Amino acid sequence: MICAKIHKQYGETFCLDAELTLGEGRMTAVLGESGAGKTTLLSAIAGRIPFEGKVEGAGRVSYLFQEPKLLPNLTAEGNLKFVLPKEKWGEISSMLEKVGLGGREKARPSELSGGEKQRVAIARAFLFPHDTLLMDEPFSSLDVSLKRSLIALTLSLWRETGTTVLFVTHDIHEAAVLSERALVLRAGKIVADVENPAPYPRDFLAPLPLERELLGALLHD
Repeated sequence: MICAKIHKQYGETFCLDAELTLGEGRMTAVLGESGAGKTTLLSAIAGRIPFEGKVEGAGRVSYLFQEPKLLPNLTAEGNLKFVLPKEKWGEISSMLEKVGLGGREKARPSELSGGEKQRVAIARAFLFPHDTLLMDEPFSSLDVSLKRSLIALTLSLWRETGTTVLFVTHDIHEAAVLSERALVLRAGKIVADVENPAPYPRDFLAPLPLERELLGALLHD
């Protein structure tokens, strides 16, 4: 279980004042308008920025960014080896198969499509030894078909590994399809905390009940 109490200011500008508890092995979404403090929340939990307060229980953290952030001079396999301890290298081939990149191990980023690069990044995030996975809008720049595919892939890997996931998104439907719980940030504070009872798997093409509740929280004055 992750327990966090985070206060962050940039100079005189208030950014984030949030207190939350995340259940172990759960998938939680964070939504909010630009500047609400979503990425700051992830960065604080990851220990990437200083802040007032504390974070307990996060353990080792893996981070999946919006952009794949692959090293251009390394192959898909090499990008995974670069961040993994040698004892994990034996898992690389099967993971690349799982993410749909079997036979593409020796391809460099310049030879991969945008979706393939993000598949490598997803493989890296799940393979990296961790207790908590933080995802910062990893599907936001993808077309609908590819987003659907990678969301299904992420859900499959999450259910297989049982890792604790906290992810940021602007997409209400994405949050409804992925999450068990959704938090809404406004002006640095959590203003809604909603459970998502819909069973998995969820239909990506159908509206989900959580969407209306999240939209109301986001638009509430």
